[in-house]
Amino acid sequence: MLRVIGLTSAEEELYRCLVQLTRARVEELAERLRRPRTDILTHLDALRAKGLVQPVGPEPDAPLRPLAPDVPLGGVLLRQQEALETARASVTQLAEEYRAAMRRHDAEHLVEVITGARMLRERLRDLQNAARDEVLWFCRANPLAMPGQDNVEEFHALARGVRYRAIYEREMLLEPDALQDVEQGVRAGEQARVLDRLPVRLAIVDARTAVCPLVPDRSSGEPSAAVIGRSQLLDALLALFESHWRIATPLRATAPSEDPEDPTAEGYRPDADEVRLLSLFVAGVPDKSIASQLGVSRRTVQRRLADLMAVAGVDTRPGLAFQVARRGWI
Repeated sequence: MLRVIGLTSAEEELYRCLVQLTRARVEELAERLRRPRTDILTHLDALRAKGLVQPVGPEPDAPLRPLAPDVPLGGVLLRQQEALETARASVTQLAEEYRAAMRRHDAEHLVEVITGARMLRERLRDLQNAARDEVLWFCRANPLAMPGQDNVEEFHALARGVRYRAIYEREMLLEPDALQDVEQGVRAGEQARVLDRLPVRLAIVDARTAVCPLVPDRSSGEPSAAVIGRSQLLDALLALFESHWRIATPLRATAPSEDPEDPTAEGYRPDADEVRLLSLFVAGVPDKSIASQLGVSRRTVQRRLADLMAVAGVDTRPGLAFQVARRGWI
C-alpha cells in the first residue's frame, strides 16, 4: 500500500510488526516474520534511513522501536502531491498548446464540442487551474455543470493572483444561499456585477479559450458545450462580455474605501449590511427576496431603504438608486 511513497512491501511488513510489538530485537522480528536475520537487518537499515526506526539504547544488540510515520512519510507524500499538481498543470498547458497548434493548421479544431456534465465540469476546472491572468464568467441561474459553491478552483486561482470578473443574472441571486456564495468569492477578490438578463452562459480564460453551452437551458439530456480557441469568434465573445460588464451593477460585500478627495462621498459611508442591501436593491431584486437573502423581514428591508432615502435626501426609490451611484455607495 505504501510503495507509492517509497516503502517496499517487505519494509512495510517489518514496520507494522514493530509497531505491534512497540519494541523488539532483530532475532524476535526474524522469528515472528519467518525471514532470515540478514534480510531483517537489510530492511531495518532502510527503515532507519527513512526515519521510521531507531534503537532504544547505544548497545549494538539494543532493541528497536518504531518512530511515528506521519512526519517522514508525510513529507514524501506532500512532495509527491506537489509533483502531481505540477504534472497536471503541465499536461493541461501542453493540451492547450496542442489544440492551438491544431487550430492554426486545421479549421476543424477551432471549436471542440464536449458532452456531459462531468466532462464540462472537468474542462472548467482544468482551465481555471491553468489560468494565469484573468477568468470571465456569465453566471446564470441553475448551473449546468458546476454550482458556485463547488468551484474551489476559483479560490486557488485568486490566491495565486488570477483576476476574476463575474456577471450574475438577477434570478440567480434569488436562489437559497446564492448571495452568500457570491459574497464569499467577492471577499476573496472576485469582482462581481449583476444584470437583469444574460444572453448565454459563458466562461473565458486568459482571453484565449472560451466555453459556451450549445443547447438551451431547458433542453433534456446531457449538456453540451463548445470550447472555442483564439479566433474572431472568441474576439466577439470577449466584446460581448465587456459590453455587458460596462452596464452591469457592482455587487459588493463591503463598502468601497472612502476617498477624502471624492466629492460624491458627502460625509456618509454605508456599513457592510447597507452595502449588501443597496447592491441587491440597485440590481432590481424584489424586497421579499432581499429580505430572504439577508435573513430579515420584508418590513425591515423597507424601513432600512426609507432610512437611506432620508440620508440621501430623496423621497423616491429611483432617486435613491441615482444617489447610490452618484455618491459611490456601492
